Amino acid sequence: MCGRYASSRSPEDLVEEFEVERVEVERVLDPDFNVAPSKQVYAILTRAHRDEEIPHRSLRLLTWGLVPSWAKDPSIGNRMINARLETAAQKPAFRRAFARRRCLVPADGYYEWYTPQASPTGGRPRKQPFYIHRTDGRSLALAGLYEFWKPTDADPDDPASWLTTMTLLTTTAPDDTGRIHDRAPLMIDREHWAAWLDPATTDPGQVMGLLTPAAPGPLEAYPVSTAVNNVRNNGPGLVDPLPPDDVLVPA
Repeated sequence: MCGRYASSRSPEDLVEEFEVERVEVERVLDPDFNVAPSKQVYAILTRAHRDEEIPHRSLRLLTWGLVPSWAKDPSIGNRMINARLETAAQKPAFRRAFARRRCLVPADGYYEWYTPQASPTGGRPRKQPFYIHRTDGRSLALAGLYEFWKPTDADPDDPASWLTTMTLLTTTAPDDTGRIHDRAPLMIDREHWAAWLDPATTDPGQVMGLLTPAAPGPLEAYPVSTAVNNVRNNGPGLVDPLPPDDVLVPA
């Protein structure tokens, strides 16, 4: 799964890197090195406004934890932070978004926790967090799905009544990162960004072909402090490599 990541780039940086045409964010987010579910995050999506025919690539704020349009209570989003690639095209919660509402979620890197099969001391195994990022310094373009939701008694013409949420797609981890955790977020290669974001791309087979696992080639993984375990902790020190003597359990 993917339950935490780091995002420190400014809207200006993301506009340049992801070739964004419009910035539609209500507020600028502070750099966040411990992004967790339920937080608002930056996302890139291609969508036309009501009075337009041509969709534009825009930068928006979405809430992490997808709330399907048919949900009665938005708290369901707490259980919808990830969507498994193997079932996303069929599951009622995700299939409509998988067909037409796909986004890119930019991240500096993401965290996964390695759990040994047994503890050296015989007690409960202690999880070691790892930080995984690109070696070339570029953002990860995580594959996401987004959805719109509003209360049944809300004014449909009031933009403020809508909640826009997202989930991250995951799959079986490749060998190099699979030693840390058996699931990994999916990424979209730059050459596939336009097709992934295009709401006109609806064929499930074509959509599947745009997805790639977090390939081991351009990525680096190293252990970091367990301070990241607490969502209240933040700051660039969370992504600093942990000294070898402080590593709980090497993967």
